[in-house]
Amino acid sequence: MTEYLPIAVLEGDGVGPEVVPVALDAVSRALAGQGITLEPKALPFGAAAIASHGAPIPDMTLAALDAFDLWVVGPHDSASYPVELRTPPPGAVLRKQFGLFANLRPARAWAGVAATAPDIDVLVVRENSEGLYADRNMTVGSGEFMPTPDVAMAVGVITRAASERIAIEACEAARRRRGHLTIVHKANVLRLTTGLFRDVCRDVAQRYPDVRVDEQHVDAMAALLVRRPADFDVIVTENLFGDILSDLAGELSGSLGLAPSINASATTAMAQAVHGAAPDIAGTGVANPVAMIGSVAMLLRWHGRRTGDSRVEAAADAVDGAVAHVLADGIATRDLGGTATTGAFANAVVAQIG
Repeated sequence: MTEYLPIAVLEGDGVGPEVVPVALDAVSRALAGQGITLEPKALPFGAAAIASHGAPIPDMTLAALDAFDLWVVGPHDSASYPVELRTPPPGAVLRKQFGLFANLRPARAWAGVAATAPDIDVLVVRENSEGLYADRNMTVGSGEFMPTPDVAMAVGVITRAASERIAIEACEAARRRRGHLTIVHKANVLRLTTGLFRDVCRDVAQRYPDVRVDEQHVDAMAALLVRRPADFDVIVTENLFGDILSDLAGELSGSLGLAPSINASATTAMAQAVHGAAPDIAGTGVANPVAMIGSVAMLLRWHGRRTGDSRVEAAADAVDGAVAHVLADGIATRDLGGTATTGAFANAVVAQIG
């Protein structure tokens, strides 16, 4: 009897329709090797959904997502949408409505890729539901506002509950990796907000005596990632700091085109690469699919770990191993100094898995 793994697919804008399908091809081949058939369900999303349904995330898409634990989401180019449809951005809608509080962003150097930091191998665990981001820190309205035409203000929100749950995610991840957690904050200036975040993370870490814990101010952390990235393993931080540090780590590893990511709750996860829609290269066939392929592999690993299905985790390992092999062989897209097209790179990965 054939076993199926259903996944919701939202291709998105720009290079999304190029990198999402090839990522699905790779994981489909890997799952097939474990006796599992990928069952993707395409749903309207982004500019195409505006054209067909009048909204970047139609109600039918939100309703359909309820039936899926796993989603693959391409980048969105909300800056190109009609002004009245730009806010809230689609990603914010998905995170808020489905409680995707944990953004997991690994960055590692790859053999065959010129990296600014060839010894980097870190995981940034970013709190994804509050902080200074105006699209996710208020129940109603925006956390950013202008009381007068010459004054702009923003509300930053840090709660004990959100800090605790992301600290647990980070400690569990550190246990699975090299057992080292770094808490990043700015409590010397933002004493009440990031001070609360730091203190809650410290308290949670005491439950994990097998995890070595230290902490850094965010500005020092940025410098240390450049100077000695091998000193760090798992980095846990609030929303804005996590966004900045993970982008830095991705570039240090060689390119944002290599940077995968998942957004997760306790029951649902979506794969979405760190990079944007890159409309300037959309349709040219040169987009780097590594980040999207890696994101879907992360999604499989998250699902396999949550369900205890070692076959799904093995499929994720097969995908990551194939990407590493292809890059080490010198096959790369233009952003990495290579000449391979999106399709040619993906075909090489699929062939390696097979």
